[in-house]
Amino acid sequence: MKSDMLGFCDMGCRYASWPEAEGMDGSGSCRTFVALYCSLKDRPVHKNMPCRDRRERAADDVPRHDEG
Repeated sequence: MKSDMLGFCDMGCRYASWPEAEGMDGSGSCRTFVALYCSLKDRPVHKNMPCRDRRERAADDVPRHDEG
């Protein structure tokens, strides 16, 4: 059952991950991305946009982005 409350797209969502395409939004390797990949929607989405589908990530499933 979905909640009527809005969440915001960020890395705290279980469906969010960093996009695979490097610099897909012009940011290169800098982590100021304005886009995240949503596995639920199967496409890139705007970071920090309102989202009714946002679900909190489990505490032991903390996303990491290690470069190099």
